[in-house]
Amino acid sequence: MRRYSLFSSGDANGFFALFLDNLVNLVTFYGILTMVFGFPGHIITQKMIPGTALGVMVGDLLFTWLAFRLAKKTGKDTITAIPLGLDTPSTIGIAFAVIGPAFLHYKANLGAEQGAIMAWYIGVSVVLWMALVKFISSFFGNAIQRIVPTAALIGSLAGVGVVWLAAYQFFRLMGNPSVGLISLSVVLLTLMSPYRLPAKFPGAAAAVLLGAIVYYAGMLGIPGIVSQPIHLTATPSLPSLPLGVFSVFMGDALRYLPIAIPFGLLTIIGGINVTQGARIVGDDYNTRTILLTDSLATLIGGLFGGVAQSTAYIGHSAYKKMGARAGYTLLTGILIGLGAYLGVIEFLVHLIPEVAVAPILIFIGFEIASLAYSASGEKHSMAVTFSIIPAILNYGYIQVKGLYEPVMGALQNLGQKYSSLQTELSTVIPPFFHGQYKILEAMGQGYILTAMIWGATAAYLADGKARHAVVALATGGVLAFFGVIHSATSTGEIYLPWSLPAGSNIPYHFSAAYLLSAAAILVMAAFSRTETEK
Repeated sequence: MRRYSLFSSGDANGFFALFLDNLVNLVTFYGILTMVFGFPGHIITQKMIPGTALGVMVGDLLFTWLAFRLAKKTGKDTITAIPLGLDTPSTIGIAFAVIGPAFLHYKANLGAEQGAIMAWYIGVSVVLWMALVKFISSFFGNAIQRIVPTAALIGSLAGVGVVWLAAYQFFRLMGNPSVGLISLSVVLLTLMSPYRLPAKFPGAAAAVLLGAIVYYAGMLGIPGIVSQPIHLTATPSLPSLPLGVFSVFMGDALRYLPIAIPFGLLTIIGGINVTQGARIVGDDYNTRTILLTDSLATLIGGLFGGVAQSTAYIGHSAYKKMGARAGYTLLTGILIGLGAYLGVIEFLVHLIPEVAVAPILIFIGFEIASLAYSASGEKHSMAVTFSIIPAILNYGYIQVKGLYEPVMGALQNLGQKYSSLQTELSTVIPPFFHGQYKILEAMGQGYILTAMIWGATAAYLADGKARHAVVALATGGVLAFFGVIHSATSTGEIYLPWSLPAGSNIPYHFSAAYLLSAAAILVMAAFSRTETEK
């Protein structure tokens, strides 16, 4: 073989694309926590990002080494390293469904600063659970891919994409339309149409750059452009082992396992697909090695405070077409790591306006939903739509909760202070609404796993696999009984149903509903014929 070269002409483009992808994920993560939940920004940049960046650095360096090893083994000098970076769906999912809600929960009792630290511990614990799930699943990845329908795996993320990325971010974007719509227009032009910018300049970078220019132009007093004062900081921060994690790892963090498990499984399926795609274009990586390497990177990141898992990116063939070899993953890993430790990533996160990033989130939401439908096929399109419903209910629950609980607390305080008004105050919110709220609360808890169960049930029935659907529904019944899904508590915790306060029948009602539905399908399918049997 000719000597395998670390760098080629395509590594520059590959590096910029992979580096920007990871940077956008970090900016997105920061924006979600600060904009949606009011999370203290310095906790994110100084405690969460360094460990998260360490996981990316370790993974990319190991993938660079695997490319060298494969080149030596095969004698090929055209081997392209598999790209690795932050997994977009779970990075967004952890922000929305784990760290943000945990922060609001702890903030009420501990204050913003300590509440943020506890939420960080929860996030780290969930990442460690993900790493464990990925490690175990890497030995059974092919079986998981065969058993769980694509509509259930990706459809559950389509709900996150449609609700939290597309719809919610579009709403926020319109708060500053002069910046947001310009960036969104560039995203639509360059990423969703046949048009391409000169010199193959990345459309996402152009959208952020133009949006930032318009945003900062607003500081000059141009009418119609809203801008806020910026506080650029670059604080050197090394990854650190968060010892407080051990106080929540087997405690409070367990309630988030319904989120950690599906996200971990999804990256396993993605890793299998990536290595299969790499083989098609001539890079014959070992699937299990790639999966185990990814789980190791996630584990190391979590042990040092990281709150997002790494994953092998599906764009390997695109990087190969660029002519990239292994230099781009080496540079990305080093610069993401050093940039986080020296404060450069923190500086960039503060420099880039959040409203200029929102259009990229909207595009990602569209892309996730589009991928869910195209990868699942027309036959399972209804199953994907079914999988989106729990995310809508979760969004509704979070919005209603933000109003309902403070109002109820204020009414109770007034009732205690003015006992003569208790009767009148009790009618401010109609009695039937309290029951409706408890149902909405239960439907909003564990929605990722709920979406997988519903999507799998619909997909199995579409395939004429009634017994598989029965198993999916029965699994839902068991999970609902212990609060893994449809938890009867506002914190979404897992429990033994008989330990709940008297009168709380939600675990029994939901579990019975799932099991009775499973029994109905089993019996009716036994006395029915499929279309092919007629």
